[in-house]
Amino acid sequence: MFDDLSTKLESAFKSISGQSKISDVNIAQTVREIRRALLDADVNYDVAREFTGKIKEEAMGSGVLTSVSPGQQFTKVVYDNLVEMLGKERVDITFAQTPPTVILIAGLQGSGKTTFTGKLAKYLKSQGKSPMLAAADVYRPAAVEQLKTLAEQVDVPVYSIEEKDARKVAKEALQAAKQQACDTLIIDTAGRLHVDETMMNEVSDIKNIVNPHEILFVVDSMTGQDAVNTAKEFNERINFDGVVLTKLDGDTRGGAALSIKTVVDKPIKFVSTGEKLDTLSPFFPDRMAQRILGMGDVVSLVEKAQEQYDEKEAKKLQSQITSDSFNLEDFYAQLQQIKKMGSMKDLMGMLPGMNKSLKDVDIDDNALKPIEAIINAMTPEERKNPNLLNGSRRKRIAKGSGTSVRDVNDLIKQFSQMKKMMKTMSKMGKMGRAMQGLKQLPIFGR
Repeated sequence: MFDDLSTKLESAFKSISGQSKISDVNIAQTVREIRRALLDADVNYDVAREFTGKIKEEAMGSGVLTSVSPGQQFTKVVYDNLVEMLGKERVDITFAQTPPTVILIAGLQGSGKTTFTGKLAKYLKSQGKSPMLAAADVYRPAAVEQLKTLAEQVDVPVYSIEEKDARKVAKEALQAAKQQACDTLIIDTAGRLHVDETMMNEVSDIKNIVNPHEILFVVDSMTGQDAVNTAKEFNERINFDGVVLTKLDGDTRGGAALSIKTVVDKPIKFVSTGEKLDTLSPFFPDRMAQRILGMGDVVSLVEKAQEQYDEKEAKKLQSQITSDSFNLEDFYAQLQQIKKMGSMKDLMGMLPGMNKSLKDVDIDDNALKPIEAIINAMTPEERKNPNLLNGSRRKRIAKGSGTSVRDVNDLIKQFSQMKKMMKTMSKMGKMGRAMQGLKQLPIFGR
């Protein structure tokens, strides 16, 4: 989402990074370019002006450190202010001391509320909670069925009624959650195409009925400043506790994410990318600031990996790599684990400096399918020992996988190269270079 902004900020820093010292002239020039970059990213004008004003003031007032270059000093000032603008620190959901915790979801139609409700249920289950969903969006066609489908995928109960009475749904769902010993109730409310009095009254009434411990406002980050304006109106009416930014994987400039905390003075608590239920992440201001400035987000990458790998699996994998016993069967298993972590481009973007490298690289996650098909077309013996793959076997595999012999040859060649690379890069300190080596795989195109 922030690729364009990151590029423009990097360009702005160049005007000061080559200087021997910070001066009023080069500070003013750099600040002017940063303000232009923020406005191009659809950041609220007042927010951009206040942000750049603070940067200018702090940069001019900072002492010159002989061990730190002016460019590094200025980047530190920008980073600190970005973190502050995004919320300073992670703010989690407020849970009730006596269950169930009631979480009310609000927002405009099309912002992704219902999908987020399912994602939040999955996230809370992974945290050891026992959530129930309440289908209080009784107007949108198929909204209740959509929530039931999501609940089934997550394996959590959902409460709904035949009547189109959202207030009754919320009230009865709270009783049902208590009866079924669910410690969290997530209420999905109706949205509208715009803010209207009827919707606001309904949401306010539900708030008064269930007395939620947490109200989350879901924002479609693709809508830019419209999202910020809507959030302001909702906050004035229902005083929500936090913001959820959805569709961060879309072609958006990021203005909503950078403006909303300052405008409504409420923390961003979650960010969501894609439609899959495992694409919800807690929001960390410092990590987002690092990604915007091209520093990567290695902490989040490691956390994603830890969700899929336990210590025993990690040791087993390292042993296979160092003993040269890593085979195509193991490789296939690793692909399945990586797919669970999210899109490849998003994962690679978490590595320092990779956003710029990947800007013009088209990484199609569907490109993994031919690789999987080729491996699935092999016999167990061939997967364990690729040296068995002579010409006739490769022709059979190509035919069975719907690919070409060249595709099979490329995969075997690249797998062999990757094995050598992984063996030499097996130490954790070399993970960055090893991840960059993944660009040699077919998923990055030819």
